[in-house]
Amino acid sequence: MVGGHRHAYRVVTHGGAASPSRDREGTERAAARGMHVLRGGGSPLDAAVAACVSLEDDPRFNAGTGSNLRFDGRTIEMDAACMDSDGRFGGVAALRDVKNPVLVARDVLGTPHNLLAGEGALRYARARGHGPHDPWTERAQEKFDRLRGKLRDMSYDASECEWDLDDLARHWNFEEPLKAVLGPGDTVGAVASDGERFAAALSTGGTMSTLLGRVGDTPLPGCGLHAGPAGAVAVTGDGDHLARALLAYRAYGWLEGGLAPDEARDRGIALFPARVDVGIIIAARSGASGGSNRDMAWSSASEEGAG
Repeated sequence: MVGGHRHAYRVVTHGGAASPSRDREGTERAAARGMHVLRGGGSPLDAAVAACVSLEDDPRFNAGTGSNLRFDGRTIEMDAACMDSDGRFGGVAALRDVKNPVLVARDVLGTPHNLLAGEGALRYARARGHGPHDPWTERAQEKFDRLRGKLRDMSYDASECEWDLDDLARHWNFEEPLKAVLGPGDTVGAVASDGERFAAALSTGGTMSTLLGRVGDTPLPGCGLHAGPAGAVAVTGDGDHLARALLAYRAYGWLEGGLAPDEARDRGIALFPARVDVGIIIAARSGASGGSNRDMAWSSASEEGAG
C-alpha cells in the first residue's frame, strides 16, 4: 500500500495462574478494551493499562476490586506495575484503599522513581487524584472465611503453624486440594503491541496466606513483567518463586535471542516443578502466546492491516 502504514496490533490478557477458564469472558473483554485503545491511536502502554483496569474492575479476579484479604481477615494490600519498550517502569506495592492500582503505577512511571510502597504510595495516589475506594467484596470475604474454617478444622493457628507451604504441599493428605483451601493468588495482566512498540501491565491483590507488607513478583522489574524492543512479557503464579527466578526478564531474553513466543512460554513454565503455579503471556514481533501449567483464563486479540 503506497504511502500507507501497516500495523500489527496485539493484546494478550490473563486472569492469573489457576484462575478458572470459565472466567475467560472477563479476559476477552479486557483484550477487546486494549484493542479499542490501539485502534484509537493509543500507545501499547495505554492499551495494556486499559486492559488491566478492566480486569481490576472485574470482581471475579484477585486485583483491584475483589482483591484477597490477608491473614487477619481485614487488610487488603495491592501491587501493580507497568513497563514499556522504551524502558520506562512504574510500580506500587502494599497499596491500600484505591480502585485501580495500575493507574497509580502508570503515574509513578512518569516520575524519576521506579516503585513506591505502603503509606508513601497511598499519599502519592491521593496527590494524583486517586480517591478512596474499599476493594472488599463478598466473594473475597467468602474465600477468607473458607480458608479460616479449613485452618480451624486442621487444629492449628496459622500464626503458629510449623509448616511452610512448600513442605505442607508435599505432605497434604486431605481430599480437598491445598490450593483450593488457600485460594489462588491471581495476578491479572496484559501485554500489548502496535507492531513497533510493546508494553506490559500487571495488578494483584496478593495471596491470603501472607504476612502484612509482603510483596511478590508483580511490582519488581524483570520479575513480574518486562518489555523492550523485542516484545513484552507478563507472568503470574507463585510470586515468590517467580521473583527469585527473574522469570519475566529471562523470558524476554529468550525472545531477544530469537526464540518464538510459544517456545519462550514453554521454556519459562518448564523452569519450575509441577507444584509451582506459573503462567506467561507474551507479545512479540513474530506473534503472541499465553499459557500456564494450571487452568488459566487468558485471551489474545490481534489485528493486522493498513493503519
